[in-house]
Amino acid sequence: MSEVTSWRLVIRALAAGLVAAIAILYFFGNGSNAGQGNNPVGPRSSLSVETSTGVYPFEVELADTDESRSRGLMFRREVEPGTGMLFDMGMTRDVAFWMHNTFVPLDIAFISDKGLVVSVAHGAKPQSDARIPSGSPVRFVLELATPEAKRIGLSAGDRVRHPAIDAVAGQ
Repeated sequence: MSEVTSWRLVIRALAAGLVAAIAILYFFGNGSNAGQGNNPVGPRSSLSVETSTGVYPFEVELADTDESRSRGLMFRREVEPGTGMLFDMGMTRDVAFWMHNTFVPLDIAFISDKGLVVSVAHGAKPQSDARIPSGSPVRFVLELATPEAKRIGLSAGDRVRHPAIDAVAGQ
């Protein structure tokens, strides 16, 4: 093997290592939003849930674009109590969620265009590809860290308030 060939191999190995390092930094960040992988926490807004046991405030991210809805809470290593994500599906329809690339268990509340909870899935299993259906047409979906839904007594018929929901519900 010539000296030129050896140097070419070294340069190729260094280039491959550099590409790998860039990919790692891109997908796992540089420490900001630690534990959030390549899905950092976005802006939050206030949401309240009215159950038979009281009114409970949450700070939620709004997923209202195709990209934000498809990413959801994927790759997050934690979802803090009192926080979550509200999905605006853009229209009322039957939906099904899954937990693909979602690393924390979630409670999923399916919400009508009037802001009423239609159904609740408790403790959705992390990284499962099993479909979690709404069971009825819904406009919104709320994901909370397990066991938040049980803690507040969330069930069908409860009301959820958020500016996006209130705008659709005419409230």
